[in-house]
Amino acid sequence: MLKKILIPKVYLPIIYLLIAVLIYKFLCKIVEKALVFNKVTNKKSDLHLKRENTIVNLIKSVIKYIIAIILILAVLEVYGIKTTSIIASLGVAGAIIGLAFQDTVRNFLSGIAIIFDNHYMQGDIVTINGFRGEVIELGLQTTKIKSYNGEVMIINNSSITSVINHSMYDTILFLEIPVSKKVSLLTLEEILNNVAKKVEKMSEVKGNILLLGIEKLNSNNYIYKVQINCKADHHFSVNREFMKCLKEEYDKNNIEVPADYLEINKK
Repeated sequence: MLKKILIPKVYLPIIYLLIAVLIYKFLCKIVEKALVFNKVTNKKSDLHLKRENTIVNLIKSVIKYIIAIILILAVLEVYGIKTTSIIASLGVAGAIIGLAFQDTVRNFLSGIAIIFDNHYMQGDIVTINGFRGEVIELGLQTTKIKSYNGEVMIINNSSITSVINHSMYDTILFLEIPVSKKVSLLTLEEILNNVAKKVEKMSEVKGNILLLGIEKLNSNNYIYKVQINCKADHHFSVNREFMKCLKEEYDKNNIEVPADYLEINKK
């Protein structure tokens, strides 16, 4: 029994496998350490960090496939199969495989293009082919998107025809606030300034809230426009907080809203 275990064809594949696993983990650690170093020293933006994380995952996948191929060739050598002829014929085999797996190759190339052209990254909110959600996985073959209600769409990278990235740049939120003509402009702007001071404390708000002035004059009211710059795809939470603070200020000053809604426009 011991002699059988000591046969090279038995123990060498196991040793090669262990070495391959150790090398893979070692190389992954190096890649991850490099990314942490960049985070500390360069203080890059969230957008750059997400892009680097995606690229690191891609590099780790490539390392895994390369090590797996080398491992298979080494094990074949142990069993007496000449891998030199296999390597020499890879050119012909590659052409045949390329024809047989055209869709796979297209998905692979599309995945590379998406990552390096920075179309979107894992964690971004996107609309792809009409489906909106968060990118939960970006691979070389497919992209997985999770909608707000939990649906997950898995789409081949080569099938992506249109992309709207809602996380790439900050959102500009415009609020059109209807105000009764009985309320003076001075009173309204004092109220809005009080609201702005509260809302500007939100981490989602970028910079100061701008009071743009009167947008429209109607028969019994006027429309006042406000601009808020906020983090990408956080306009709903910012809007809700603004409306809450505005309602509190209106109640303090006994002001009624002369319309059933406040119109929201977003760029």
